[in-house]
Amino acid sequence: MAARRMRAFKRWMRWQCIDCSDALELVDEYDEELEEGGGSICVRAVCDLHEEDLVATIPKQSCLTIKTSRASHLIEAAGLDGLLGLSVALMYEKSLGEDSPWFGYLQLLPHSEYCTPLLWTLEQIDSLLSGTELHKIVEEDKALICEDWKECILPLLASAPLELNPDFFGIEQYFAARSLIASRSFEIDDYHGFGMVPLADLFNHKTGAEDVHFTTVSSHLEPDNDAEDEDKNEYDNAGDGESLDQNLEEDEPTVLEMIIVKDVKAGAEVFNTYGSLGNAALLHRYGFTEPDNPYDIVNIGLELVHKWSSSLFSGRHSRSRLSFWRKLGYSGCISQNSEYFEISYEGEPQVELLILLYIILLPDEAYRQLDLANATMGNSNKSIGIIISKKGEISMEKAPEMSKGLLLTGSVCDALWSLAGMRDSCYGSNSVEDDIRALERCCWVRERKLYYSLVLRVSERRILDKLGIYAETAKKASMKK
Repeated sequence: MAARRMRAFKRWMRWQCIDCSDALELVDEYDEELEEGGGSICVRAVCDLHEEDLVATIPKQSCLTIKTSRASHLIEAAGLDGLLGLSVALMYEKSLGEDSPWFGYLQLLPHSEYCTPLLWTLEQIDSLLSGTELHKIVEEDKALICEDWKECILPLLASAPLELNPDFFGIEQYFAARSLIASRSFEIDDYHGFGMVPLADLFNHKTGAEDVHFTTVSSHLEPDNDAEDEDKNEYDNAGDGESLDQNLEEDEPTVLEMIIVKDVKAGAEVFNTYGSLGNAALLHRYGFTEPDNPYDIVNIGLELVHKWSSSLFSGRHSRSRLSFWRKLGYSGCISQNSEYFEISYEGEPQVELLILLYIILLPDEAYRQLDLANATMGNSNKSIGIIISKKGEISMEKAPEMSKGLLLTGSVCDALWSLAGMRDSCYGSNSVEDDIRALERCCWVRERKLYYSLVLRVSERRILDKLGIYAETAKKASMKK
């Protein structure tokens, strides 16, 4: 099965004038017996590769985009663009089966990105992602995508000028298309927007270890006559015979080039990189996580800070201190109507959180002095960071020049320690040691959802442990002053 579909893909690449260097080996690890289906493909170096080696050229006309799909008129008439439009293009080409000009490419793709949480059941999301940064995000994503399907995709089945096969445009098919696009699409250019880029999407990701990247270059492509003749008969009857590049700008034929950016030894896997992403982002979009990912973060929501504050002070106290913090021009990070503060991989809290905790914990008299000084000096913008109390005196410092040490009083450190514990309790009754033992027993090949979710849980909880250590260390330092 693996060898057959890879041979078909290579024939398809030749027909599409995609030039893949003989220095690259496409390794198909397809396994029908895997618990969650599918398998994976990786790209390995056949020989030593060197910086600036050109290893592939991919014509834009071979990329599956809104502009190149046979459904382009339907998509544009419906006013769909972006991910919605590309999803329709992908579902439509899949519905054509062997009649699609992209069949040789589409048959190589997994039936679904089986580890992407978007395709998990709600029960799996609740059990595997509980407490993590992804839990609410994925639930909200699923609800929004369901709405998109009802409002934009379902009406196409009734009104489309083309006869659409409903078996390929159902809610499950739409989720699968969105998952594939999220994990495999690339931004091609302003004309095409995002699209599926054959061959480029076979290179696996490794954080901070990019071996290859692709770029757009101008090139008047002429098909290789021998390769075209070899595969012409197989594809001559695909669809209605229209050219794949019917919608391209004829005055600017272009290709994508894949270039080695650092030396790669023979036999080693050749990696692309999807960016400097933490495990929550990697699992959300691409369906996997990496142990010891240095870009991992964990968030502490403003709602949790309010809960902590309300356990110590009156609601009026908490609201007034939060309002003053905002008046100084501060806010947390905002995502999907949620406000939060980031804790870095090393356990360091976002400075805006420290400032908020400092203000909440100020004694009433010091707070009144601070409020009066702020009103007198007109400090109502972000260029003036915060008025702080230091050794009983009121002083003003600009945020970029302000040391975290001035904010890390004993009470602020205690607050950080409490917040770390409250945030960790969101993961349930299991301790982080329980999660680590479960991860050690887990088989990542056959239990991918469990494995990747455990990596995420463990990485987040270790950061919270570091936050607790950070708070304890800072408190000891403050006591010595």
